[in-house]
Amino acid sequence: MLTIRNLWFENARVYITASDGDVYSRPLEAFPSLKEADAKQRADFKICLRGTAVRWPSIDEDVHINDFFDDAEPDEDNEVARLFRRFPQLNVSEVARTMGINKSLLSKYIYGIKRPGPERLEAIKEILRRLGRELVEACG
Repeated sequence: MLTIRNLWFENARVYITASDGDVYSRPLEAFPSLKEADAKQRADFKICLRGTAVRWPSIDEDVHINDFFDDAEPDEDNEVARLFRRFPQLNVSEVARTMGINKSLLSKYIYGIKRPGPERLEAIKEILRRLGRELVEACG
């Protein structure tokens, strides 16, 4: 069984050395909580579950070794990312809460790590339309 021997951060990526001696990495966008964490929070981790996972207790984040085997790199030029870049004042946490999804999942859509299906994409757009209507009414 492959295990994690070492972990470090460099160039907006998180790296591990596995028990087979190979080095694997993922962009921080794959782990939004780690991307938003400061250096002290990132340094506060424990390798656990017999070396198969890493836990950051101060930010309540867990990453499994299998997460490093996904080859998907961020697609920062996606429709969700464009919407949030166009309106940087949008609060990702609040939009996610309003939609009833996890902030981490919405962040992965924004960073292009995951792609929302057609129904989820429409739900994101509808929430943003609703916010726009509410702003117009409030300022009316």
